[in-house]
Amino acid sequence: MMDCRYRWLLCAGGLSLALLSGCPTAPNYKVPEQASKEGEQSADAEKGPQLEPFDAPTMAELDAKADWQDQPVIDIMERFLKYKAENPPLVSVEEALKLKNDSDENNEKILSALGQPPKSDSEVNENAEIKRHIGGDINSTNPIMSSSVSDAEVNGLTGAGFFSFDWNMEPFAPKDTVVSWQTSKDLLYDKVVIRDDLIWSDGKPLTAYDVEFSFQMIMNPDVPVPAVRNGTDKLRWVKAYDERTFVIFHRESMATNVWNCNFPIVPKHIYEESIKTDPRLEGDYHQKLEITPVVAGPYQISKRIKGQEIVLERREDYYMRNGKQVRSKPRYKTIRFRVLTDSNTARLALNDGQLDEMLLTPQQWVEQTTDNAFYSKNTKVRGMEWTYFYFGWNMKKPWFTDLRVRQAMAYSVNYDQILNKLCYGLYDQASGCFAEGNWARSKKPRTLYKQDLAKAEKLLVDAGWVDTDGDGIRDKEINGKKVKFEFEIMCTTDQTRIDISTSLAESLNRLGIACNVKPTEFTVMQQRAQDHNYDAMFGGWGAGADPSTSENLWKTNESRNYGGYSNPKVDELFVKAMKELDFDKRAALYQEIDDILWEDQPYAWLYYRSGFYGFNKKLRGYTFSPRGPYSYSPGFDAFWTIAQ
Repeated sequence: MMDCRYRWLLCAGGLSLALLSGCPTAPNYKVPEQASKEGEQSADAEKGPQLEPFDAPTMAELDAKADWQDQPVIDIMERFLKYKAENPPLVSVEEALKLKNDSDENNEKILSALGQPPKSDSEVNENAEIKRHIGGDINSTNPIMSSSVSDAEVNGLTGAGFFSFDWNMEPFAPKDTVVSWQTSKDLLYDKVVIRDDLIWSDGKPLTAYDVEFSFQMIMNPDVPVPAVRNGTDKLRWVKAYDERTFVIFHRESMATNVWNCNFPIVPKHIYEESIKTDPRLEGDYHQKLEITPVVAGPYQISKRIKGQEIVLERREDYYMRNGKQVRSKPRYKTIRFRVLTDSNTARLALNDGQLDEMLLTPQQWVEQTTDNAFYSKNTKVRGMEWTYFYFGWNMKKPWFTDLRVRQAMAYSVNYDQILNKLCYGLYDQASGCFAEGNWARSKKPRTLYKQDLAKAEKLLVDAGWVDTDGDGIRDKEINGKKVKFEFEIMCTTDQTRIDISTSLAESLNRLGIACNVKPTEFTVMQQRAQDHNYDAMFGGWGAGADPSTSENLWKTNESRNYGGYSNPKVDELFVKAMKELDFDKRAALYQEIDDILWEDQPYAWLYYRSGFYGFNKKLRGYTFSPRGPYSYSPGFDAFWTIAQ
């Protein structure tokens, strides 16, 4: 079984990266959506491109010209078991549970022992409930309407899909859902044959016609799809040839085509007629589906209390057909997502056994999870994640259009305070959007920014920002009007995130810039980012499985380019990189992009975040990838709870 959470998330370009809602406090990554011009987003701005008519060839015509190449269809758990057998535990489980994670050595010992799969089914509590933490409520239970990783956490577990990737970021099709996957030699077509034992929760079969319909629904300009259209819009067409066979038609032969192949699947028989009269999915019919969605994955929603919890129950008809087990039985009977926006409340819940896992803040890792009260029920581990955090500037605003001002912002940041005090020395300072170990990272030596208020002041003066009226705030005449250098930076309501934003505000105050920190409820912040209705923000991005997924952060007028950044050279390089099939040449193109972004400073990059997690001692199977312990295959599917 593949990682449930990322069944459909992995390849849709708009979701392959996830914008984290702030500092490293909760596993609540935000995947923001369409960004247009400054201010409120109109209904027209939400609309996607109109699909052009397409006359699909017959299968016989395709087979005659495609020169099909077989692609991997894998039982990922078999691969995972082999990987674990090649990397045996360094200590016994009993020894690992006695250790405190106060050194690299102990961290490796704990991970190696508690990350192992069960030796037999008798070790697994098949009726277990796992209590998961999310830092913000979901926006929609319809996977097409997903716009945050809180959404993806839930919708990925209830959804079925046909592509995934492993801990090495290698794509494959899972045997749980796919019989065969072939790609034409020229990379223009992907043919997928799906299994015949997939059914929706209402008993109807999942077919290739659902896949075709879902593509058309996502690309319907009248449906206000917030995020998953990104990547899917790179496809030319999706055609179902029979109930089990569909073909994806690509616009061009590109190295990145594989990452656009997956998108969320919804039941055609549920939505085909209803979206004709209610394409915005706002009517009573669609609101009822929000409460009890029809799903095809291993879990279905049994209960939801908005702002508090979402409860999923294992679907027997997912893995059993006609009294026969047809795929792996999900290891948890119940998954209870608890919505806890405050990290301190979440930590107390972890200590009390009301949560089984959570992402820890630096303060929690260093100061609040070292005593017997924590270790009596829990342990903790850390691992690499390709995730960076930043201050982002809205370059449509008058203060941030000038490169010199953005450089001044970077020089104003008190990196020492943020990294060593607020983040307790746990993170490395970031030097761009690709972390160490990422093949897209520039190989050129790079000088990190350090706080230098004198340099910042000179840059501001050179850019024309001076205090002309003696009120203590810099100003500048722009288009005949005096504009004060006073802006708002939004962050989520977690105290650590507020403190990091406040650190910036205090530094800027010394330079005669008024920066007002605006703690913002997660969904509101998400909407403001989407609508481009903000001045500056504190956020973070988790890496996609391929650097091409960052395209819509940086290309001109792309959907997640919230800062309004535009550089024709970057636009050109992204296009070249997508078309380049030679790996080394592709890497060089992305490395050049990395260099240009560093020079242009659309963000003030702060730090790369590793993952610091607290887990209940009854949990097993967690293993890290560059996307953490969940966001790959098998990811969460490898977790299990010991039988008592």
